[in-house]
Amino acid sequence: MFRTIRLDAVLIQAVIAGALSFSHLHDLASAAGQDGWKAWAYPISVDLLLVAAWRRMRTHADNRAAWVWFVIALAASLGANIATAGLLDLNAVPAWLRILVAGWPALAFLGGTLLAHAPAAPADAEPASAPAPLVDPDPESVPDVTVERAPEPAPQLPAAPAPVPTMAVPPALLDHARKVADSHHATTGTRIDPDTLRTRLGVPGPLADAIAAQLA
Repeated sequence: MFRTIRLDAVLIQAVIAGALSFSHLHDLASAAGQDGWKAWAYPISVDLLLVAAWRRMRTHADNRAAWVWFVIALAASLGANIATAGLLDLNAVPAWLRILVAGWPALAFLGGTLLAHAPAAPADAEPASAPAPLVDPDPESVPDVTVERAPEPAPQLPAAPAPVPTMAVPPALLDHARKVADSHHATTGTRIDPDTLRTRLGVPGPLADAIAAQLA
């Protein structure tokens, strides 16, 4: 069966705006000395960074970094539209603009990498159901039954905690682990355990135990 394709005014407007912005970015890159296929790669890079930042904002709770990179990509797109509207002589592009155009690929790669590998926010913990209230029985309805209680066993001393392996933790990793632990505590109301910390950080078990010991 064939699916019916319906024309949407918003979709048509998005295609027109994307095509115009794509053309302006190509013209600006070409005027800044990026000829051939390189001039066509610039608008693709800007649009991909916009899409990556938008998807990050829609699927993650902590989207401050995604907003920053979305604004950077949007500024690059709007700047190209304004620059090619007759306000800039494309035959004599200033040196600072050539520097910005030449440095854009590295900046876009950095933004895309940070958006793709940023840790995801922990899922919200479901609230525990409240226990049913205890109802005191009627003392007159309870039969008087004498129950012999077995002797209580001698209290056992708690086992000594296992020694935490001594391991050097890089300060940057410890700072990141502290942020992850604070986020987990703020979301779930409980302290993060070493297994969860190991999974969230992607580190070996001994290193996760050493980090958890320093966070305690």
